[in-house]
Amino acid sequence: MSGLRLLAIHAHPDDESSKGAATMARYAAQGHRVKVLTCTDGRRGDVLNPAMDRPGVLENITNVRREEMARAVEALGVEHTWLGYEDSGLPEGDPLPPLPEGCFALQDPLEVARVVVEEIRSFRPHVIITYDENGGYPHPDHLMVHEVSMIAWEKAGDPEFAPEAGEPWTPLKLYYSHGFILQRMKLLQDLLISRGEKSPYELMIKRWEENEGDIMDRVTTRVECAEYFPQRAAALTAHATQIDPAGAFLASPVEDQRSVWPTEEFELAKSRVETQLPETDLFAGVK
Repeated sequence: MSGLRLLAIHAHPDDESSKGAATMARYAAQGHRVKVLTCTDGRRGDVLNPAMDRPGVLENITNVRREEMARAVEALGVEHTWLGYEDSGLPEGDPLPPLPEGCFALQDPLEVARVVVEEIRSFRPHVIITYDENGGYPHPDHLMVHEVSMIAWEKAGDPEFAPEAGEPWTPLKLYYSHGFILQRMKLLQDLLISRGEKSPYELMIKRWEENEGDIMDRVTTRVECAEYFPQRAAALTAHATQIDPAGAFLASPVEDQRSVWPTEEFELAKSRVETQLPETDLFAGVK
């Protein structure tokens, strides 16, 4: 099997490195074409790494995040396109403040879908990865990515939709990426505690138990990709403004991640080909 194409649609620079990164690196290394669409410019991302909280970073955050993204893409060995929409930011407070005028989450979903359809028709992916109906977590940009992805899935092969966007192309499978697995975090935490080390997972575990429950009930597809965990770690590290080396994403060394959880998880949401569940390959059933 060669020459297949995988498209991952993400909201912000860094999302591609925390959701399905090792899977993408695996398929790219196997000779398939893998491409990431980043919908927004990340301009409203906070500087979450104390080492990067220095003069000149936040003031130039859009360019900094473009440079970080370039390093992450290189680490994963994938192709990349910016869609160029303005990051909406994560509204906080009670009541929540209005979203910034002109931001991604306030765009017309059908118009954004037309742009995504143009990308799909150009790249011609067999498989698409996106977020579930909760956006993975309910950030307004993630919710928009879900809505737009579902429209694009339906419309990319329709010759009557946006004929100016290129020759129709019908993707065959669409997956939701489930990058945060409660059981995985618990296993990594247990391993750290058994060594007498501090765990950064406790707050995430508590939040996940309260708000998300057991996402494994929805998982249909587990891709073996432990060999590519170093590429995933390198891509995460590339996003230095967003990823604190002392935080949960990088708290456990690659060897520990490989030993306790050597897969990445996905949910087959839509398929136009026959496949047998559970799967171990996103291209299962694609000929």
